[in-house]
Amino acid sequence: MKITEAYLIVTSPGRNFVTLKVVTESGVYGLGDATLNGRELSVVAYLEEHVLPALIGRDARQIEDIWHFFYRGAYWRRGPVTMAAISAIDVALWDIKAKMANMPLYQLLGGRSRDRVMAYAHCTGSDIESCLQEVEKHVEQGYRAVRLQAGVPGIPTTYGVAKNDGERYEPADSELPAEHVWSTEKYLNHVPELFRVARERFGPDLHLLHDVHHRLTPIEAARLGKALEPYHLFWLEDCVAAENQDSFRLIRQHTTTPLAVGEVFNSIHDYRTLIEQQLIDYVRTPISHGGGITHVRRIADFAALYHIRTGFHGPTDLSPVCLGAAVHFDTWVPNFGIQEHMPYEALTDEVFSHDYRFENGHFIVGEKPGHGVDIDEEKARLYPYRPASLPVNRLEDGTLWHW
Repeated sequence: MKITEAYLIVTSPGRNFVTLKVVTESGVYGLGDATLNGRELSVVAYLEEHVLPALIGRDARQIEDIWHFFYRGAYWRRGPVTMAAISAIDVALWDIKAKMANMPLYQLLGGRSRDRVMAYAHCTGSDIESCLQEVEKHVEQGYRAVRLQAGVPGIPTTYGVAKNDGERYEPADSELPAEHVWSTEKYLNHVPELFRVARERFGPDLHLLHDVHHRLTPIEAARLGKALEPYHLFWLEDCVAAENQDSFRLIRQHTTTPLAVGEVFNSIHDYRTLIEQQLIDYVRTPISHGGGITHVRRIADFAALYHIRTGFHGPTDLSPVCLGAAVHFDTWVPNFGIQEHMPYEALTDEVFSHDYRFENGHFIVGEKPGHGVDIDEEKARLYPYRPASLPVNRLEDGTLWHW
Protein backbone atom coordinates (compact mmCIF):
# COMPACT_ATOMS: atom_id res chain seq x y z
CA MET A 1 0.00 0.00 0.00
CA LYS A 2 2.45 2.62 -1.26
CA ILE A 3 2.01 6.33 -0.69
CA THR A 4 1.84 7.99 -4.10
CA GLU A 5 1.02 11.57 -3.17
CA ALA A 6 1.17 13.87 -0.16
CA TYR A 7 0.34 17.56 -0.20
CA LEU A 8 -0.77 20.42 2.03
CA ILE A 9 -3.96 22.46 1.95
CA VAL A 10 -3.53 25.85 3.63
CA THR A 11 -6.84 27.61 4.15
CA SER A 12 -8.44 30.22 6.38
CA PRO A 13 -12.21 29.66 6.71
CA GLY A 14 -12.50 31.85 9.80
CA ARG A 15 -8.90 31.16 10.86
CA ASN A 16 -5.75 29.51 9.48
CA PHE A 17 -5.52 25.73 9.17
CA VAL A 18 -2.86 23.50 7.60
CA THR A 19 -4.16 20.11 6.45
CA LEU A 20 -2.03 17.27 5.14
CA LYS A 21 -3.55 14.85 2.62
CA VAL A 22 -1.77 11.53 2.10
CA VAL A 23 -2.92 9.40 -0.88
CA THR A 24 -2.13 5.72 -1.51
CA GLU A 25 -1.87 3.74 -4.73
CA SER A 26 -5.32 2.24 -4.08
CA GLY A 27 -6.87 5.70 -3.87
CA VAL A 28 -7.47 5.53 -0.10
CA TYR A 29 -6.40 8.79 1.51
CA GLY A 30 -6.01 10.16 5.01
CA LEU A 31 -5.98 13.63 6.54
CA GLY A 32 -3.79 15.06 9.29
CA ASP A 33 -3.70 18.45 10.99
CA ALA A 34 -0.40 20.39 10.80
CA THR A 35 -1.69 23.69 12.23
CA LEU A 36 0.64 25.58 14.58
CA ASN A 37 -1.07 28.80 15.62
CA GLY A 38 0.90 31.87 14.56
CA ARG A 39 3.67 29.74 12.99
CA GLU A 40 1.68 27.84 10.38
CA LEU A 41 4.00 28.41 7.43
CA SER A 42 7.03 27.13 9.34
CA VAL A 43 5.38 23.69 9.46
CA VAL A 44 4.42 23.99 5.79
CA ALA A 45 8.05 24.62 4.84
CA TYR A 46 9.34 21.82 7.05
CA LEU A 47 6.92 19.32 5.52
CA GLU A 48 7.27 20.42 1.91
CA GLU A 49 11.03 20.91 1.86
CA HIS A 50 12.22 18.10 4.12
CA VAL A 51 9.58 15.50 4.97
CA LEU A 52 7.02 14.84 2.25
CA PRO A 53 9.56 13.97 -0.46
CA ALA A 54 10.82 11.17 1.81
CA LEU A 55 7.26 9.98 2.53
CA ILE A 56 6.39 9.18 -1.08
CA GLY A 57 6.81 5.48 -1.89
CA ARG A 58 6.60 4.24 1.67
CA ASP A 59 4.07 1.66 2.82
CA ALA A 60 1.23 3.57 4.51
CA ARG A 61 0.53 0.58 6.75
CA GLN A 62 3.91 0.86 8.50
CA ILE A 63 2.89 3.64 10.89
CA GLU A 64 5.39 2.83 13.62
CA ASP A 65 8.38 2.64 11.30
CA ILE A 66 7.41 5.86 9.52
CA TRP A 67 7.01 7.65 12.86
CA HIS A 68 10.53 6.71 13.95
CA PHE A 69 11.97 7.46 10.52
CA PHE A 70 10.89 11.08 10.76
CA TYR A 71 11.56 11.45 14.50
CA ARG A 72 14.93 9.74 14.82
CA GLY A 73 15.92 10.42 11.24
CA ALA A 74 15.63 14.18 11.63
CA TYR A 75 18.48 14.15 14.19
CA TRP A 76 17.19 17.56 15.41
CA ARG A 77 14.41 15.97 17.44
CA ARG A 78 11.30 17.29 19.11
CA GLY A 79 10.19 20.91 19.06
CA PRO A 80 6.79 22.24 17.98
CA VAL A 81 7.49 22.45 14.23
CA THR A 82 8.97 18.95 13.91
CA MET A 83 6.32 17.33 16.09
CA ALA A 84 3.43 19.13 14.36
CA ALA A 85 4.73 17.78 11.05
CA ILE A 86 5.09 14.24 12.40
CA SER A 87 1.65 14.50 13.99
CA ALA A 88 0.03 15.36 10.67
CA ILE A 89 1.62 12.37 8.95
CA ASP A 90 0.76 10.03 11.80
CA VAL A 91 -2.92 11.00 12.00
CA ALA A 92 -3.27 10.74 8.22
CA LEU A 93 -1.79 7.23 8.31
CA TRP A 94 -4.09 6.13 11.13
CA ASP A 95 -6.99 7.53 9.11
CA ILE A 96 -5.87 5.43 6.12
CA LYS A 97 -5.38 2.28 8.19
CA ALA A 98 -8.82 2.57 9.79
CA LYS A 99 -10.39 3.10 6.37
CA MET A 100 -8.57 0.04 5.03
CA ALA A 101 -9.89 -1.96 7.98
CA ASN A 102 -13.37 -0.53 7.35
CA MET A 103 -13.76 0.57 10.94
CA PRO A 104 -13.91 3.84 12.88
CA LEU A 105 -10.58 4.86 14.36
CA TYR A 106 -11.58 4.25 17.99
CA GLN A 107 -12.25 0.58 17.16
CA LEU A 108 -8.79 0.23 15.65
CA LEU A 109 -7.32 1.68 18.86
CA GLY A 110 -9.10 -0.92 20.98
CA GLY A 111 -12.77 0.01 21.15
CA ARG A 112 -14.89 2.11 23.45
CA SER A 113 -14.07 2.95 27.05
CA ARG A 114 -17.13 5.26 27.23
CA ASP A 115 -20.28 6.16 25.35
CA ARG A 116 -19.74 9.92 25.33
CA VAL A 117 -16.91 12.40 25.83
CA MET A 118 -17.39 15.22 28.34
CA ALA A 119 -16.23 18.62 27.08
CA TYR A 120 -15.76 21.98 28.71
CA ALA A 121 -16.77 25.33 27.24
CA HIS A 122 -15.02 28.71 27.36
CA CYS A 123 -16.97 31.33 29.31
CA THR A 124 -15.51 34.80 29.06
CA GLY A 125 -16.57 38.27 30.10
CA SER A 126 -15.23 41.77 30.65
CA ASP A 127 -16.19 41.46 34.33
CA ILE A 128 -17.49 38.82 36.72
CA GLU A 129 -21.15 39.36 35.94
CA SER A 130 -20.78 39.16 32.16
CA CYS A 131 -18.63 36.03 32.54
CA LEU A 132 -21.30 34.36 34.70
CA GLN A 133 -23.97 35.26 32.15
CA GLU A 134 -21.96 33.21 29.65
CA VAL A 135 -21.80 30.36 32.18
CA GLU A 136 -25.57 30.44 32.47
CA LYS A 137 -25.95 30.22 28.67
CA HIS A 138 -23.64 27.23 28.46
CA VAL A 139 -25.30 25.43 31.36
CA GLU A 140 -28.61 25.82 29.53
CA GLN A 141 -26.94 24.22 26.48
CA GLY A 142 -26.10 21.16 28.58
CA TYR A 143 -22.45 21.72 29.49
CA ARG A 144 -21.37 20.15 32.77
CA ALA A 145 -17.98 21.87 32.74
CA VAL A 146 -16.94 25.46 31.97
CA ARG A 147 -13.70 27.42 31.93
CA LEU A 148 -14.03 30.87 33.52
CA GLN A 149 -11.90 33.80 32.33
CA ALA A 150 -12.98 37.31 33.35
CA GLY A 151 -11.50 40.74 32.85
CA VAL A 152 -9.33 42.01 35.69
CA PRO A 153 -9.93 45.59 36.92
CA GLY A 154 -7.00 47.80 35.98
CA ILE A 155 -5.71 45.52 33.18
CA PRO A 156 -6.87 46.65 29.73
CA THR A 157 -6.56 43.22 28.08
CA THR A 158 -6.83 39.87 29.87
CA TYR A 159 -6.02 36.45 28.42
CA GLY A 160 -9.09 34.47 27.44
CA VAL A 161 -11.41 37.46 27.40
CA ALA A 162 -12.99 38.53 24.10
CA LYS A 163 -12.82 42.14 22.98
CA ASN A 164 -16.59 42.44 23.40
CA ASP A 165 -18.92 40.43 25.63
CA GLY A 166 -20.62 37.58 23.79
CA GLU A 167 -17.96 37.37 21.07
CA ARG A 168 -15.55 34.54 20.37
CA TYR A 169 -12.09 34.95 21.90
CA GLU A 170 -9.36 34.89 19.25
CA PRO A 171 -5.85 35.91 20.36
CA ALA A 172 -4.19 35.80 16.92
CA ASP A 173 -5.91 38.88 15.57
CA SER A 174 -3.10 40.97 14.09
CA GLU A 175 -0.37 40.42 11.51
CA LEU A 176 2.37 41.40 13.95
CA PRO A 177 2.35 40.49 17.67
CA ALA A 178 0.23 42.85 19.77
CA GLU A 179 1.71 43.90 23.13
CA HIS A 180 -0.50 43.43 26.17
CA VAL A 181 -0.03 44.62 29.75
CA TRP A 182 -0.07 42.33 32.77
CA SER A 183 -0.26 42.74 36.56
CA THR A 184 0.14 39.62 38.68
CA GLU A 185 -0.97 41.42 41.83
CA LYS A 186 -4.27 42.64 40.37
CA TYR A 187 -4.94 39.22 38.89
CA LEU A 188 -4.30 37.32 42.15
CA ASN A 189 -6.56 39.66 44.08
CA HIS A 190 -9.41 39.28 41.58
CA VAL A 191 -9.64 35.63 40.51
CA PRO A 192 -10.77 34.09 43.82
CA GLU A 193 -13.78 36.43 43.84
CA LEU A 194 -14.78 35.23 40.37
CA PHE A 195 -14.92 31.63 41.57
CA ARG A 196 -16.57 32.48 44.88
CA VAL A 197 -19.48 34.12 43.07
CA ALA A 198 -19.63 31.34 40.47
CA ARG A 199 -19.87 28.61 43.10
CA GLU A 200 -22.47 30.56 45.03
CA ARG A 201 -24.62 31.02 41.93
CA PHE A 202 -24.23 27.62 40.22
CA GLY A 203 -23.80 25.26 43.16
CA PRO A 204 -21.37 22.40 43.77
CA ASP A 205 -22.00 20.14 40.77
CA LEU A 206 -20.84 22.28 37.84
CA HIS A 207 -17.19 21.65 36.98
CA LEU A 208 -15.20 24.91 37.02
CA LEU A 209 -11.83 25.33 35.29
CA HIS A 210 -9.37 28.19 34.95
CA ASP A 211 -6.33 28.89 32.74
CA VAL A 212 -3.48 30.97 34.20
CA HIS A 213 -1.58 30.74 30.88
CA HIS A 214 1.92 30.32 32.37
CA ARG A 215 1.95 33.74 34.06
CA LEU A 216 2.81 33.06 37.71
CA THR A 217 5.91 32.08 39.64
CA PRO A 218 5.66 28.80 41.59
CA ILE A 219 4.92 30.45 44.93
CA GLU A 220 2.33 32.74 43.31
CA ALA A 221 0.70 29.70 41.73
CA ALA A 222 0.69 27.97 45.10
CA ARG A 223 -1.04 30.99 46.62
CA LEU A 224 -3.69 30.98 43.90
CA GLY A 225 -4.29 27.24 44.14
CA LYS A 226 -4.74 27.51 47.90
CA ALA A 227 -7.09 30.50 47.59
CA LEU A 228 -9.24 28.55 45.11
CA GLU A 229 -9.49 25.36 47.18
CA PRO A 230 -12.88 26.26 48.72
CA TYR A 231 -14.40 26.40 45.23
CA HIS A 232 -13.27 22.91 44.19
CA LEU A 233 -11.90 23.57 40.71
CA PHE A 234 -11.80 20.74 38.20
CA TRP A 235 -8.34 22.03 37.39
CA LEU A 236 -5.97 25.00 37.41
CA GLU A 237 -4.25 25.06 34.03
CA ASP A 238 -0.70 26.10 33.11
CA CYS A 239 -0.18 28.02 36.33
CA VAL A 240 3.57 28.46 35.66
CA ALA A 241 5.90 28.28 32.69
CA ALA A 242 6.77 24.59 32.76
CA GLU A 243 10.31 24.46 31.39
CA ASN A 244 11.39 23.77 34.98
CA GLN A 245 9.30 20.73 35.81
CA ASP A 246 10.49 20.72 39.41
CA SER A 247 8.70 24.03 40.00
CA PHE A 248 5.46 22.06 40.26
CA ARG A 249 6.79 20.39 43.40
CA LEU A 250 6.49 23.63 45.35
CA ILE A 251 2.96 24.21 44.05
CA ARG A 252 1.93 20.66 44.95
CA GLN A 253 3.22 21.09 48.49
CA HIS A 254 0.87 24.00 49.13
CA THR A 255 -2.43 23.19 47.41
CA THR A 256 -4.82 20.35 46.64
CA THR A 257 -6.30 22.16 43.63
CA PRO A 258 -5.84 19.78 40.65
CA LEU A 259 -3.20 20.88 38.16
CA ALA A 260 -3.25 20.57 34.35
CA VAL A 261 -0.35 21.27 32.00
CA GLY A 262 1.01 20.50 28.58
CA GLU A 263 -0.70 22.33 25.74
CA VAL A 264 2.74 23.61 24.67
CA PHE A 265 4.44 20.24 25.31
CA ASN A 266 5.25 18.05 22.32
CA SER A 267 7.04 15.04 23.79
CA ILE A 268 6.73 12.46 26.53
CA HIS A 269 10.05 13.78 27.84
CA ASP A 270 8.41 17.11 28.69
CA TYR A 271 6.27 15.21 31.20
CA ARG A 272 8.76 12.81 32.73
CA THR A 273 9.30 14.46 36.12
CA LEU A 274 5.74 15.75 36.33
CA ILE A 275 4.25 12.29 35.81
CA GLU A 276 6.74 10.12 37.69
CA GLN A 277 6.56 12.33 40.76
CA GLN A 278 2.78 12.83 40.49
CA LEU A 279 3.04 16.61 40.38
CA ILE A 280 0.12 17.08 37.97
CA ASP A 281 -3.35 15.61 37.44
CA TYR A 282 -4.05 16.14 33.71
CA VAL A 283 -1.96 16.04 30.52
CA ARG A 284 -2.99 18.55 27.87
CA THR A 285 -0.88 17.89 24.76
CA PRO A 286 -3.09 17.81 21.65
CA ILE A 287 -2.71 15.02 19.11
CA SER A 288 -1.69 17.49 16.40
CA HIS A 289 1.28 18.82 18.42
CA GLY A 290 2.40 15.74 20.32
CA GLY A 291 3.53 13.41 17.56
CA GLY A 292 0.09 12.15 16.60
CA ILE A 293 -1.79 9.17 17.95
CA THR A 294 1.32 6.97 18.02
CA HIS A 295 3.12 9.21 20.51
CA VAL A 296 0.22 10.72 22.47
CA ARG A 297 -1.10 7.31 23.41
CA ARG A 298 2.30 6.57 24.95
CA ILE A 299 1.97 9.75 27.00
CA ALA A 300 -1.54 8.70 28.06
CA ASP A 301 -0.40 5.20 29.03
CA PHE A 302 2.54 6.62 31.00
CA ALA A 303 0.20 9.02 32.78
CA ALA A 304 -2.27 6.24 33.60
CA LEU A 305 0.36 4.47 35.71
CA TYR A 306 0.23 7.45 38.08
CA HIS A 307 -3.54 8.11 38.13
CA ILE A 308 -3.17 11.07 35.77
CA ARG A 309 -5.85 11.67 33.15
CA THR A 310 -6.10 13.31 29.74
CA GLY A 311 -7.53 16.77 29.10
CA PHE A 312 -6.56 17.62 25.55
CA HIS A 313 -6.08 21.18 24.36
CA GLY A 314 -8.83 21.85 21.82
CA PRO A 315 -9.64 25.45 20.86
CA THR A 316 -10.25 26.58 17.31
CA ASP A 317 -6.53 26.97 16.55
CA LEU A 318 -6.63 23.19 15.96
CA SER A 319 -8.58 22.08 12.92
CA PRO A 320 -11.61 19.77 12.85
CA VAL A 321 -9.21 17.04 11.69
CA CYS A 322 -7.44 17.21 15.05
CA LEU A 323 -10.71 17.37 16.96
CA GLY A 324 -12.10 14.41 15.04
CA ALA A 325 -9.03 12.33 15.89
CA ALA A 326 -9.22 13.51 19.50
CA VAL A 327 -12.86 12.44 19.89
CA HIS A 328 -11.92 8.93 18.72
CA PHE A 329 -8.91 8.91 21.07
CA ASP A 330 -11.06 10.22 23.96
CA THR A 331 -13.64 7.51 23.33
CA TRP A 332 -10.96 4.84 23.57
CA VAL A 333 -8.41 6.04 26.15
CA PRO A 334 -9.07 4.45 29.57
CA ASN A 335 -7.76 7.40 31.62
CA PHE A 336 -9.84 10.09 29.91
CA GLY A 337 -10.55 13.26 31.89
CA ILE A 338 -12.15 15.94 29.71
CA GLN A 339 -11.94 17.50 26.24
CA GLU A 340 -11.62 21.22 25.58
CA HIS A 341 -14.23 22.57 23.16
CA MET A 342 -14.66 25.82 21.26
CA PRO A 343 -17.32 25.54 18.52
CA TYR A 344 -16.08 26.26 15.03
CA GLU A 345 -17.52 29.00 12.87
CA ALA A 346 -20.11 27.93 10.29
CA LEU A 347 -17.57 28.73 7.58
CA THR A 348 -15.12 26.20 9.03
CA ASP A 349 -17.76 23.48 9.08
CA GLU A 350 -18.54 24.20 5.43
CA VAL A 351 -14.94 23.40 4.49
CA PHE A 352 -14.44 20.51 6.93
CA SER A 353 -17.19 17.89 7.14
CA HIS A 354 -17.27 15.56 10.15
CA ASP A 355 -19.38 12.78 11.59
CA TYR A 356 -18.82 13.35 15.31
CA ARG A 357 -21.78 14.97 17.09
CA PHE A 358 -22.01 17.37 20.00
CA GLU A 359 -24.96 16.94 22.34
CA ASN A 360 -25.60 18.29 25.85
CA GLY A 361 -22.00 19.10 26.66
CA HIS A 362 -20.60 15.84 25.23
CA PHE A 363 -19.07 14.60 21.99
CA ILE A 364 -20.49 11.43 20.45
CA VAL A 365 -18.01 9.62 18.22
CA GLY A 366 -18.98 8.83 14.62
CA GLU A 367 -19.00 5.42 12.98
CA LYS A 368 -17.51 6.19 9.57
CA PRO A 369 -14.24 4.38 8.78
CA GLY A 370 -11.25 6.50 9.77
CA HIS A 371 -11.50 9.59 11.95
CA GLY A 372 -14.57 10.78 10.07
CA VAL A 373 -13.32 14.23 9.01
CA ASP A 374 -12.92 15.31 5.39
CA ILE A 375 -12.09 18.55 3.56
CA ASP A 376 -13.72 20.19 0.56
CA GLU A 377 -10.64 21.31 -1.34
CA GLU A 378 -12.54 23.55 -3.75
CA LYS A 379 -14.13 25.47 -0.89
CA ALA A 380 -10.81 25.57 0.96
CA ARG A 381 -9.23 27.41 -1.98
CA LEU A 382 -11.77 30.21 -1.55
CA TYR A 383 -10.21 31.20 1.80
CA PRO A 384 -6.48 31.96 1.44
CA TYR A 385 -4.02 32.10 4.31
CA ARG A 386 -4.01 35.34 6.34
CA PRO A 387 -0.93 36.17 8.45
CA ALA A 388 -1.84 36.32 12.15
CA SER A 389 0.36 36.41 15.25
CA LEU A 390 -0.19 35.67 18.90
CA PRO A 391 0.37 38.55 21.37
CA VAL A 392 3.23 39.13 23.78
CA ASN A 393 2.94 40.33 27.37
CA ARG A 394 4.69 43.04 29.33
CA LEU A 395 4.45 43.88 33.02
CA GLU A 396 3.24 47.35 33.91
CA ASP A 397 6.86 48.54 34.14
CA GLY A 398 7.57 47.32 30.60
CA THR A 399 9.31 44.02 31.42
CA LEU A 400 8.58 41.31 28.85
CA TRP A 401 6.57 38.53 30.53
CA HIS A 402 4.93 35.20 29.73
CA TRP A 403 1.88 35.43 27.51
